[in-house]
Amino acid sequence: MTSYGSYRQLRLAPQRGGASKALAKDSPLWRLDWILLLAALILSLGSSLLVWSATRGRDSLTHGDPQYFLFRHLTNVLIGLVLCAVVIAIGSRRFRTLVPFLYIGVILLLAATLSPLGSTINGQHSWIQLGGGFSIQPAEFAKLAIVLAMAVVLSDQVDAGEREFPSHRAVFRGLVWATLPMAVVMLMPDAGSVMVMAAIVLGILLGSGAANRWVLCLLLTGTAGCVAVWKLGVLSKYQIDRFAAFANPALDPSGVGYNTAQARIAIGSGGLTGKGLFHGTQTTGQFVPEQQTDFVFTVAGEELGFLGALAIILLVGVVLWRACRIARHATDLYGTIVAAGVIAWFSFQAFENIGMCLGIMPVAGIPLPFVSYGGSSMFAVWLAIGLLQAVQSQRPIAA
Repeated sequence: MTSYGSYRQLRLAPQRGGASKALAKDSPLWRLDWILLLAALILSLGSSLLVWSATRGRDSLTHGDPQYFLFRHLTNVLIGLVLCAVVIAIGSRRFRTLVPFLYIGVILLLAATLSPLGSTINGQHSWIQLGGGFSIQPAEFAKLAIVLAMAVVLSDQVDAGEREFPSHRAVFRGLVWATLPMAVVMLMPDAGSVMVMAAIVLGILLGSGAANRWVLCLLLTGTAGCVAVWKLGVLSKYQIDRFAAFANPALDPSGVGYNTAQARIAIGSGGLTGKGLFHGTQTTGQFVPEQQTDFVFTVAGEELGFLGALAIILLVGVVLWRACRIARHATDLYGTIVAAGVIAWFSFQAFENIGMCLGIMPVAGIPLPFVSYGGSSMFAVWLAIGLLQAVQSQRPIAA
């Protein structure tokens, strides 16, 4: 691996093209991963058409304004881009010093959700209403808090040159910091978000170089935790029914299995090229519930067909590919862990969301990154893109 000093010598050595070329390559814009940024932007902007198609005929949701969700989705994307730019401007090293404050802020938001300030939507007491039709879901930001907190704890000694890999004590502390928000989110109860958080923790342990015994311990603990949650009745009845419907799709097609059945009909009816944007019969007929959020992938499958659905999967794949590249070339363990956490987050969440639309995963009520409607989700994933870009920008670049 080329050292930072070698990169610095390359930048300072005389190069054909003069000083202007060297300055251009050393600028912040040159350091950004534009492929990653473009893929995420295409997903976010392109999905606005899917959200619009899913909601324009639902007067009970749009208050009579067919463009209601379209404009709000685009506004969420714009705010997400601003948050991404702020993180990039702060930089990876300076942002690292803010992690304790951000973690405490997220914990306070989660606690507020369980207080009278919180509100229940779709059986989950996981929202805080802000008024004016706006609300936030702190569990989305808790995913980011886990990534950052574990990255700081596991990388401190390694980045200081004291150790080659995270110590057992550092791994234990990291797991403690991850468990706290997961426990609060489980009380809501939001099993889907907890599943994503568990995947994030596993991805971080694998990416950090922690001892394999910790990975095995996490898997065994997770299995025991799932059994305990089931036996102790932590899950709501509707959540248990969702798992039962997944295990037996023919159990109640007009009841608990309705969402998955209609989602599969919508996707299957799209064929190769789809029925055309705004012309999906399942979508215009409003047969698929929560189609602008959890089941937005069904709009692509029905109206854009296999090719349109494949395009979304490929774009998500591009995001993951570039994130893997950033993790591999990060200049410190902190950057590697941040990228590994984001990779685990995006990959598991996308697989679960698309899988539940196809009937190969249980319905968990989690959004498709960059595609589903929702401010909290959009802000969180674009903050994650900002973190990836900040890690990328920290790399020295040869002229």
